[in-house]
Amino acid sequence: MKRTSVQIWRARWPAALACLAVTAAARAGGHFEVDDAGTLDAGQCQLELWDSHGRRSNTNLAHVGPACGVGMVELGLNMDAVRGGAKADLLGPQAKWTFFGREANAPLSAAVSAGAQKDVRGGGRWGGQGLVALTWQALEPLAFNANLGADWLPGDGTRTSRGGLQLQWNVRPELALIAERNRSFSQWGTRVGFSWQLAPQTSIDASVARLGLGAGETVYTLGLNQVFDLRGSR
Repeated sequence: MKRTSVQIWRARWPAALACLAVTAAARAGGHFEVDDAGTLDAGQCQLELWDSHGRRSNTNLAHVGPACGVGMVELGLNMDAVRGGAKADLLGPQAKWTFFGREANAPLSAAVSAGAQKDVRGGGRWGGQGLVALTWQALEPLAFNANLGADWLPGDGTRTSRGGLQLQWNVRPELALIAERNRSFSQWGTRVGFSWQLAPQTSIDASVARLGLGAGETVYTLGLNQVFDLRGSR
């Protein structure tokens, strides 16, 4: 029996959303589902790496996501390999623009993000995501991020709505605790984790997520994020 694209994406989306390549003080962390409204500055680049494991489905996701700030926008490329209960090789571009509150100390910021993905292993139609991301810096250590948009399923192009809310609490300058509730591809998920700044341009993040109703799926993720400031090399 041929495996459907919905089965593939239920294995894949516990891990991450394709439109993620962000930096700044309100940054949510690489692999978290809910994006913040920050973007890389022109001349900055970032490489995001993460690996996720779904315990029930025994499915693994490996992600590589380079991105750079070009003028007022952020451009990136996302590559994902799914193995285990489902197999897929996903590749596609992304773009993000912070159109309001770009300043580092802005209490409220807003961005639009869009990305496309192709399953180069399974074929079919292009999929993708489009969303509006909002960040409210309620207090110096406390930020709320909210997303609203839509997903298009790679393979058949089925459209579903997406949305989510995230709380980020900086318990220390280098350590943020993160909790979020998100809906994507008709599936609700809850994720808790942390982002730890090891060095000014290097951070790691880790989380555990619970997806779906009933037995659901538990997903563990570990990520590494490295920023490269090309402006300093001139």
